[in-house]
Amino acid sequence: MRTVFRVPRNTVRFRLTLLYGGVFLVSGVALLAITFFLVDRADPGLYVYNGQGGAATVKEVAKPPGKNGPQELSNEGGDLPAPDVGESEALVELAKRQKDERRHTLLVQGGTALGFMAVVSAGLGWVLAGRVLRRLSTITRTAREISATNLHARLALPGPADELKDLGDTFDELLARLEAAFEAQRRFVANASHELRTPMTRQRALGQVALADPDASVESLREAHLRILAAGREQERLITSLLTLARGQAGLERWVPFDLQRLTGKVVAARDDEAERRGVSWRTTLDPAVAVGGAGLAERLVINLVDNALSYNIPGGWVEVTTRTEGDRAVLTVSNSGPVVADDELDRLFQPFQRVGTARMHRREGLGLGLSIVSAVATAHHADLDAVPRPDGGLTVTVRFPGAAADPAAGPAAVERV
Repeated sequence: MRTVFRVPRNTVRFRLTLLYGGVFLVSGVALLAITFFLVDRADPGLYVYNGQGGAATVKEVAKPPGKNGPQELSNEGGDLPAPDVGESEALVELAKRQKDERRHTLLVQGGTALGFMAVVSAGLGWVLAGRVLRRLSTITRTAREISATNLHARLALPGPADELKDLGDTFDELLARLEAAFEAQRRFVANASHELRTPMTRQRALGQVALADPDASVESLREAHLRILAAGREQERLITSLLTLARGQAGLERWVPFDLQRLTGKVVAARDDEAERRGVSWRTTLDPAVAVGGAGLAERLVINLVDNALSYNIPGGWVEVTTRTEGDRAVLTVSNSGPVVADDELDRLFQPFQRVGTARMHRREGLGLGLSIVSAVATAHHADLDAVPRPDGGLTVTVRFPGAAADPAAGPAAVERV
């Protein structure tokens, strides 16, 4: 059977091996060149021992630094007999030949050693690259095995705190965020289905009761129809809130300046009757504040904050609404009296369909989407959202919108164009 040679795949390991081998080869060639130069300069020349006439004659042909031609050994003391002209030329030729042979030998032996070590270094580079990339292979294998059904799996890479360990830890953090997002999505779908099913079930029950009554009168049918319409309005209100939440989470496409002072004043004025019915008083300080973003979504944010402050209040309570400008920010603050909210329950209030506390759980006038919409709209506007429970009860919510002086194309430091 004939063996077919296959070129290795263009993998990271293969490229690292080529890199290691190439670096070693270049370094070896440079080292060989430097060694050749130094040995060639340090070669003293040719020594000849001739015992003619019973006396030793020593001659040296060398190439001293700064000179181009050979010279004879100095004989200032007169101890050595001077060679004749023919002998000197023969020595010069012999010295050149000897130096050429030494150079050739050095190049052949050095090149052979360099080639052998290049092959060895390539093999060692392949092994070392495999050891370095072993944990990366673990990350790849685990990532392929993880799906939406087992996002709880983690890499938990062992080993020293190096770049690959940081990569594994970052991947684990990403999995944790994805798991939380998937779980929040599942809860949202389940809660939305439950909230929509309740008015639909009520509608069906009202229609079935009205149709099952053989003695139904016009008035009873009219009453049943009015109840069905009320359930339909509840569904419409829920769907509108869900659409607003989706719009807020999707971000803004068009940024325009809007008057936060006028917008807030209009929302407060539209709820005077509601505040009077609940026995809640207003405390308003509306100073000029011009923000940039989407006026429609910003109005929904103000409506939800004000409605939340009115709904979860106490008889004889109050709602304080202020607008102002701080530096390059347009600031809205809504504070209210009401039931005490624990610090550890505050984050839940900004999640969809979450009602925290006994008083809130028994109220069914809200959908549990108000503050989650506030959070989504604030995120879409790149606004800072701060919520602080009041020690005496109620909340203080502050939203800092980008001011009109901010450039929407300037990036996250000012306002991002989404």
